[in-house]
Order: sequence, then structure tokens, then C-alpha cells
Amino acid sequence: MTEIARLKIQLDDMDLPVIRRIEVPLTMRLADLHLVIQIAMGWENYHLYEFRVGRAVAYGIPDPDWPDSNTLSAKTATLADLLLHLKRNKTFQYVYDFGDDWMHTVKLEALAEADPEVSYPRLLDAQGACPPEDCGGPWGYAHYLEVIADPDHEDHDNMIEWRGPGFDPSTIDEAAIRKEFTKFANRRKRKPKATP
Repeated sequence: MTEIARLKIQLDDMDLPVIRRIEVPLTMRLADLHLVIQIAMGWENYHLYEFRVGRAVAYGIPDPDWPDSNTLSAKTATLADLLLHLKRNKTFQYVYDFGDDWMHTVKLEALAEADPEVSYPRLLDAQGACPPEDCGGPWGYAHYLEVIADPDHEDHDNMIEWRGPGFDPSTIDEAAIRKEFTKFANRRKRKPKATP
């Protein structure tokens, strides 16, 4: 591994910012980048995803029942492959859960030489808690926050029962993300290499 990409991932359409800055190898497969973003953001990996560059380029899980789909396989493409399509603004989209449509803007902040003393992926910093899975997209999340903040709201008890008490949209456990990144990196190191 010689080069890494520094990425800023921002969840779109949020009243309170949800941002992660990470470093990952350029050679990382997009299917693995999906898993890294899941860990960084705090998603639970229950739904489909897609990486999009503009309107013409998409990477994800191609649908075999839809042969005219332009979706390229995220299992074979790397981050370096995706970056070849970037324009001046150096951004692409990561879409998670096609029902809730969680749109993330991913900005390439820098390319750099990898530090041999560092394990990648690496979390640089984080801001804002991830919304609960299956809460209905940005609108549903705003409603969820309103309901849990108002003990007199008719849905308050149901929401607390659904996700539990104590959700704080400003709290993020960076140590937990770093721990999961270490586990992810260790699993990748142990993965057997394919023979030619």
C-alpha cells in the first residue's frame, strides 16, 4: 500500500451536521469502502447502497434481473477507479438505503503516501451521531428528534421503546469507531489471497 485518500463524508439534508473524515487505501475495493463508511457513520448495513459520480457512473450491486442497468460492480472496482471519474469539485455520492435515501456527499480532500506505522482505514475526526436505522430519511429523523425531546408527544413512548432512551444527536463515540476499524483491518490482513 503506497497511497491513501483522505475523505470527508457528510450526510446530506441534516439540521445537525453528521460528518466523518477518514483515510483509506486507494486500492480499497468499493464494496469494502461501503463497509468502512457503514462503520464510520454508524449504520447497521441492512440495506443496499451505491456510489455515484454525477449521473453517468454508478457502482454497487448490479441487478442480474435488470441487464440494462448501468451499475458497475463495487466488488471489483477500487476507490482509485472511482476517482478517475471525478471532476473539479472532487466529490461523489454514497447512497445508503434506497427507501430512506440517505445521501452522503464524499469529498476527496487529499491524496498522500501511506504511513507504514498506521493501520488503515483510519478515522481522523467525527461530528454528530448517526440517525437510527430505518427512521425514514432526513424528514423521519427530524420527526424522531422532535418526538423523543417531547415527553408529552403522543408517539414519545413508542419511539423510546423502539430505539431506547438516551439518544443524543451530538454525541459520537470515536473510540468505538476506531476499534471497529482495527477489527476491519485485521480481518482484511487474515483474508487468504486468491491464487492465480
